[in-house]
Amino acid sequence: MNMTTITLKIGGMSCMGCVNSVKRLLEPLPGVSRVDVDLANGSAEIDYDSAQVDPAVLRRTVSDGGYPVAD
Repeated sequence: MNMTTITLKIGGMSCMGCVNSVKRLLEPLPGVSRVDVDLANGSAEIDYDSAQVDPAVLRRTVSDGGYPVAD
C-alpha cells in the first residue's frame, strides 16, 4: 500500500451535519482509510492509498456532493 495524506480546503460547511456529509461522501471510496473533517478550518484531511484512488477523484466527489473544493 502506498498511503498518502491530502488536505482539501472545503467551502460551504456550516454545521456538524455538513462534516458528516463530507465524511459519508469520502469514506466509501476505495483506498480511503481515514477522513478527518475540521469544520472550523473548512478542511478535510484524508489518508488514502494512491494506487487505488486519485486525488482528483477525492476533490470531484466532494464537489459533486455540493461542497466547493479550493485548489
